[in-house]
Amino acid sequence: MACTLLVVDNLSDWNPYYPSDQVMTFETYLATEQGESEQRVRVINLCSSYSYLSDGYYCSLLAEARGHHVIPSVKVINDLGKQALYQLQLEDLSSTLARAFKSRETLNNEITLLSYFGTTADPAFQELTRLLFERFSCPVLEITLRFSQQWEIIGLKPISHRTLDDPQQTVFAEALDKFSKKVWRKSRARKTTRYDLAMLIDSEEQLPPSNRGALKKFIKIGRELGIEVELISQQDYARLPEFDGLFIRETTGIDHHTYRFSKKAEAEGLIVIDDPTSMLRCANKVYLADLFRTHHVPSPKTWLLHKGNAVHLDRVESEAGFPMVIKIPDGSFSRGIVKVNNRQELNSKVDELFQKSALLLAQEFLYTEFDWRIGIFNNRALYACRYYMVKNHWQIYRHHESRTDSGSFETLPTFEVPKAVLEAALKATLPIGNGLYGVDVKEKNGKGYVIEVNDNPNIDSGIEDKYLGDELYRLIMAEFLRRMENRSKGV
Repeated sequence: MACTLLVVDNLSDWNPYYPSDQVMTFETYLATEQGESEQRVRVINLCSSYSYLSDGYYCSLLAEARGHHVIPSVKVINDLGKQALYQLQLEDLSSTLARAFKSRETLNNEITLLSYFGTTADPAFQELTRLLFERFSCPVLEITLRFSQQWEIIGLKPISHRTLDDPQQTVFAEALDKFSKKVWRKSRARKTTRYDLAMLIDSEEQLPPSNRGALKKFIKIGRELGIEVELISQQDYARLPEFDGLFIRETTGIDHHTYRFSKKAEAEGLIVIDDPTSMLRCANKVYLADLFRTHHVPSPKTWLLHKGNAVHLDRVESEAGFPMVIKIPDGSFSRGIVKVNNRQELNSKVDELFQKSALLLAQEFLYTEFDWRIGIFNNRALYACRYYMVKNHWQIYRHHESRTDSGSFETLPTFEVPKAVLEAALKATLPIGNGLYGVDVKEKNGKGYVIEVNDNPNIDSGIEDKYLGDELYRLIMAEFLRRMENRSKGV
């Protein structure tokens, strides 16, 4: 469980806003005895100055020493204190600035705007302020922009909420309310749940890893086990310290906000699925190919192709023959995977795919009517599905411009899975970690061949839970509970 404290210099600083039992002075926070508690505490430091050795500086320093999650952190305070430090973290924001000024005309060469918990009054700059808040989590941040040859951020400065005028105070209060709704609630009886779990989703995603029915099941089973599950989105990055765990139910990627969420949650001490290490290891098929080879995981014969090296193509043609499969390292849902039937197609397709990656994989073609998907959590097989190929196609997905076709499925108990398939799946995940994985395996001539390991496997109501029903969700949430309990005990 988590609670939020707002620390101010004087209680009178809070007079323009709604009263809250969670507002206290720095003097009171300083004198508060810190005993052991199951609650996770978040501190929003609203002291008027964050200068070195001021009350605001010590507030953040003591909060970190007490194991509280504080905004702004000492690192952010120090970074914002020196332009040379924060400028290093702004170099990749030029395209964001360009997009902001596409939708906003100005005759001025210099603009100053205020960010309130990552939001701003001007919608054109919303993306910019959100990104800055992820890097410099600060209640109120003054941002100075200047146009020379292009728009640049020339200044970042923390601002006290005490300096805001009436309209600005309104925007500040609304931003704070949205950022942490618990601030406005009166003290109430303790909830029956012991832990808070954030479930990251994208409600607009076309092929999410869990459908709405599955999300409802996770929430229901979580509450039965004493876990309050809250659906969060990309906009809730700074709220992660409120929670005890993070469960990512959005398609993951390394160059993507899901990876930043995972890294942030792990750094904050949350139990995380998918953890960033698993994401890194599963995301790239080049890594997996070498991992399978090193650990003797049965898998199709695989060759690496390097951009500009024609010898590689000669070799793979000679050793693999046709047809063969060519893959980009980070494709998903059958994207970036092509079958080639002759050298002409090979030359054409690798030229096309080399535009996306310096390395490609060539793999022997093993046709089967279906792929096994074995769901594994904490090195234990939970569920098994057969995903059948799309009719008149060699993959389980076929993408069109306006739609995606998928084959049928069959869900079975794990004890009915051929031993060779189950053993291959478990062997593939051991060197990756103890997270939640979906292992794709082809079965041919009594042997299992691991195609890939997914760090973010599908768990959909009506498909993966077809055999176990609610028990599948209970097994997953029970493992979250076990890990959160162990962490609270220091295990």
